[in-house]
Amino acid sequence: MRLAGSVIAAYGRQYRVELRDGETLLCVPRGKKSELVCGDQVKVQRTSADQGVIATLEPRRTLLYRSDHFKQRLIAANVTQLIIVVATEPPFSDDLITRCIVAAESQDIQVLIVLNKCDLSERVPAASAILLAYEKLGYRVLKLSARNDSKRLLPYLADHTSLLIGQSGMGKSTLINALIPNVCTPTREISQALNAGKHTTTHAHLYHPSTGVALIDSPGLMAFGLRHLSLEEIARAFLELRPLLGQCRFRDCQHDREPDCSILAAVEHGAIDPRRYAAFRSLCAEIG
Repeated sequence: MRLAGSVIAAYGRQYRVELRDGETLLCVPRGKKSELVCGDQVKVQRTSADQGVIATLEPRRTLLYRSDHFKQRLIAANVTQLIIVVATEPPFSDDLITRCIVAAESQDIQVLIVLNKCDLSERVPAASAILLAYEKLGYRVLKLSARNDSKRLLPYLADHTSLLIGQSGMGKSTLINALIPNVCTPTREISQALNAGKHTTTHAHLYHPSTGVALIDSPGLMAFGLRHLSLEEIARAFLELRPLLGQCRFRDCQHDREPDCSILAAVEHGAIDPRRYAAFRSLCAEIG
């Protein structure tokens, strides 16, 4: 008999699958290829009391992954909300935030930016200033301290399968530990020499902070390639560009140096943040 379940952890070619009644089985897929991720809905066949074989993969509603010139790496499936975790220290990458948002927009996934370590009050203004451009576009920014008031995140998780994503050292594991005390995911101090975080999460894992809520923790990111997206998909992922697409003189306008480009005109008149336009052009050049 085939049992319905969700992939809640991936360890190479082995997967932890949670069945509908809460029981978990350690499973392997059929065949040599293995491209399953946290959040995947599957059907499994039990092979022993605590093990099984993944027989089928159900159609995915969304799929987040990153890609470069050489390969692609799946991140999570059936996610409805991407939570980008940044912190007042160490410094976070504005470029990585943009890339995460583009990936989310390409899959119609909601975005929430969490600014962590706000107990370091002297560092909050500088971090908030960087995030202001995203707030002006309508993206939600939640400021908190994972150690002190992590429960402020809980209302944002309701009715979602959320993926926590971000650089190492931003406090994702601390946030998980605070929301789900029995998990005890490992955390480490920030590397003072590098002024960057050390990797603490090595595998993605799906948790249930409360009934009906799914929260996926993922390993810290250093890069987020988007070579699987087209130029058109990237353009549509920038909310401020969307209304202007199709209004240029040339149908194949690259929004770079062409005359009568609606986007260049908006940049020139201050309607589009030059920093965001530069990020858009950088992504286009990367995949072009």
